[in-house]
Amino acid sequence: MSELPLRAQLAAVLGKGAATLSRATGRGDGSVIGGRVALKVEPELLAKLARGRRLTLVSATNGKTTTTRLIASALRELGEIATNEHGANMPTGHITALANAPEARNGVLEVDEKYLPQVLRDTSPAVVVLMNLSRDQMDRASEINLLAKKWRDALRRSEAHVVANADDPLVAWAGLGARHATWVAAGQRWKEDSWCCPECGGHLKREPDPHWECPECGLSRPEASWAVDNENDTITDSNGQPMRMELGLPGDANRANAAVAVATAAAYGIHPKQSLPRLREIRSVAGRYTSVVTDGVEVRLLLAKNPAGWLESFAVLSQPHVPVILSVNAQIPDGKDTSWLWDVDYTVLRGRRVFVMGERRTDLALRLETDGVPFQVADTVADVVSHVKAEQSGITQIDVIANYTAFQQIRTAYGRVQ
Repeated sequence: MSELPLRAQLAAVLGKGAATLSRATGRGDGSVIGGRVALKVEPELLAKLARGRRLTLVSATNGKTTTTRLIASALRELGEIATNEHGANMPTGHITALANAPEARNGVLEVDEKYLPQVLRDTSPAVVVLMNLSRDQMDRASEINLLAKKWRDALRRSEAHVVANADDPLVAWAGLGARHATWVAAGQRWKEDSWCCPECGGHLKREPDPHWECPECGLSRPEASWAVDNENDTITDSNGQPMRMELGLPGDANRANAAVAVATAAAYGIHPKQSLPRLREIRSVAGRYTSVVTDGVEVRLLLAKNPAGWLESFAVLSQPHVPVILSVNAQIPDGKDTSWLWDVDYTVLRGRRVFVMGERRTDLALRLETDGVPFQVADTVADVVSHVKAEQSGITQIDVIANYTAFQQIRTAYGRVQ
């Protein structure tokens, strides 16, 4: 902190004070308001706080928070890490994260997709991690091909080393703008947003999976030096050495997140044998995948914000006899347009006991009815637990899939479980 100019020091102190006051009054964790106050005093504070640090920026549509947490955990092998691993992913949150760890030489920052070019310019990071791009918050988010172009153009002007998912054509095209890149075969379950070539608009040939290429212009999948084998639960490093993953987080998506994290740690000189044990210790990220017990029933919380996220959540549901609650809101952080519900295949829920909740439960109910999925309407998780216990003897678990604000409301009801 003492290396900062006086104005920047004052801005950081005032920002910390605002954040502390926000937490003390129960208005939030202070990450956003602290950064806002600091920026009013010193508009260039982010660049000043980033100076002299080795930073990694993490951006994607899905999995940013989890991957940031995984990378930060791996890099703690090097000492203190400045990070916003709980999700405040715009410049205000970045300022708070860096100001809270003034002595940390290394940092990992989750970055909202739209802000990546700006934050890349302001922080001059050592590494940029790119994982996936898909439709999200369609009423206010940039069209994803335009977003990928902005990423690509920004990376062309940067010296950052990119660690990117070779299996997502939009991400790969953006990453090919970088001077230095490490490619990870991390997989891509949701392909509905990437059938066209981001370079020329031609129809991509996507066989055999995971290979993809454009017959029109020749753009093709970069050769990956790291790869995930979901079937055998292994990751293969750049030397062709397979290693067991055995994560505490469930599903193929988290294996992909972990593979990217391990490859990023390797760019810092940390061997997978050092990083993987740290990753295995993580079982929940900002409430995601957490289980809480209420009235003798284990309630497992899953976050899904868009079609790709719901597809991944369906893949980690418990056994078919376990009831599932689906909860959807349409507040500003969620995006007010719920038409994306029609892009999700809900037929996989047939045969399960399904409950719908949230401010837009009517939209969700209509979508389920169209897919022939029987459901019941509920107001709260507690109501569902009571109802199920009364009718389904021996029930011990319920899964909950919710979009962003619905998820946060449920978390708050149970004490914002970690």
